[in-house]
Amino acid sequence: MQALWMLGATFLFSLMGVCVKLASETYSTAEIVTWRGAIGVLGMFLLMRWQRGSLRSTMVRGHMWRGIFGVVSLWLWFYSISKLPLSLSVTLSYMSSIWVAVILFVQSWWKHRGEDVVHLPANLLWSILLGFVGVVMLLRPTIRADQIPDSMVALCSGFVAALAYLQVRQMGVAGEPEYRVVFYFSLVCAVMGVLGQLFQFNVLSESQTLAHQQRHLFDVKGLALLLGVGVFATIAQLAMTRSYRLGNPLVAANLQYVGIVFTSALDVMIWNLNLSWISWLGIAVILCSGMIASSFNSQPSLNNQAELEL
Repeated sequence: MQALWMLGATFLFSLMGVCVKLASETYSTAEIVTWRGAIGVLGMFLLMRWQRGSLRSTMVRGHMWRGIFGVVSLWLWFYSISKLPLSLSVTLSYMSSIWVAVILFVQSWWKHRGEDVVHLPANLLWSILLGFVGVVMLLRPTIRADQIPDSMVALCSGFVAALAYLQVRQMGVAGEPEYRVVFYFSLVCAVMGVLGQLFQFNVLSESQTLAHQQRHLFDVKGLALLLGVGVFATIAQLAMTRSYRLGNPLVAANLQYVGIVFTSALDVMIWNLNLSWISWLGIAVILCSGMIASSFNSQPSLNNQAELEL
């Protein structure tokens, strides 16, 4: 059952990515982020009422940092999806597990500096090397020179997502319920998205703003895509949380990488993406490196030592 929940979550996240890419033809990243957050807020609020929970929290600082890291990562990821082939953007952002492993190791080394010599574990070393080899294989034959900056944005998205993931883990260990973490993250998404739109409208002229609003108001397909972004993402988050609860977190983390396969298949079917064999091999290498990194991330001794001081 754990595998089915995670496979369902990864498939829904892949559908969310499709909706983001199609919606980006009409809507700005700020608007997509707003809808993603607003639908998440509504969904989590209803879930909270159904579970008779409360939104009152003593971890305001943790929610603040989780929201900042999460929204920045989401913004960068949605932007990269609008500029790059879907499978490439998702694969680069999924290097977050490798970044998590690196951050955990550096934290452990920093806390125990001056004590016993901390050696770089072989599995972490291999995951880092394989991850960056996979990135080179994926980018070199596929990405044009003008797309390199967008690829770096996707990589940065994965790194910031790793910081958000560590913050979520820290709050989870402290007993903060998942619905509350997701609710406040979605709330920050909605607020930051609205602020981004206000900034965008201030930059546009009055005639451009009016044309922009009229085009969006009557775009039924676009509104349906925005709804899909929020609904798919919210249900996927709940399914992923259930998967992590039901069994081995290492199994759940590794199954998450099936999302790369889903997005690659959707990219081929919808946009007729034609990747070279080197690019496909690069995707496979990054997938393997992420699985190795997940085994490092799941080590109890390391997780007990590592805390993100924010």
